[in-house]
Amino acid sequence: MPTLIKNGQVAANDWQLVDMDAGLDKVEGTDTVSNVIVPLAMWLAEKDTLTGCDKTIGVWLDSEDDPYSLADDVASLPLIALKFPSFRDGRAYSSAAILRTRLNFKGELRAVGDVLRDQLYYMQKCGFDSFELSDGVKTEDALSAFSDFHTGYQSTVTEPTPLFRRR
Repeated sequence: MPTLIKNGQVAANDWQLVDMDAGLDKVEGTDTVSNVIVPLAMWLAEKDTLTGCDKTIGVWLDSEDDPYSLADDVASLPLIALKFPSFRDGRAYSSAAILRTRLNFKGELRAVGDVLRDQLYYMQKCGFDSFELSDGVKTEDALSAFSDFHTGYQSTVTEPTPLFRRR
């Protein structure tokens, strides 16, 4: 299981990603897992069934998914995961900023997929607060990534006032 960093510390991962191919049977059929993260397509197709089951449900978005499709649900979701399919695909950064600033999502925002040490500082600035590290990423190195820079010039989700306004 990948290492999880949450709020700057290593944490236990008590959520399980459910693949679209697994279907609702996987969500409802397991007694050992109480928190599941389902793909957006499953959430949109089976929302009534999912909200009625005995599991806590989170939703994950692929890079091509529109975060505005969750506009009516962000207040009730405890977790939204954004998938980074590769280091070169940064669309989830924009989705994170939209979820935090425009849709006012207050729950846990998790980065999953190809999550590398060099991305963590910037992911946090876009509003992510938990990170499933890719295989091979050293935990100690990842934890040090959050202190790579002491201040930024531009406004971010975590510091909405740009540097020139903070002087």
